[in-house]
Amino acid sequence: MSTVEEHIAHLTHTVDELSQEVARQQTEIAMLTRRVQLLMEREAGREADEGSQIVLGNERPPHW
Repeated sequence: MSTVEEHIAHLTHTVDELSQEVARQQTEIAMLTRRVQLLMEREAGREADEGSQIVLGNERPPHW
């Protein structure tokens, strides 16, 4: 095997490894993006629930 062929074989192997890593990262990014979306939706729901409560001036907060 010539030096050029060895370099090509090494580069081909490296490209294959990088391709696998990019695919793994793409899957992980998609999962993390979905989790962030769910957390944002959950927080928006909490904010909407808090905004719908009516507090009268002479009432104690529920934690008292």
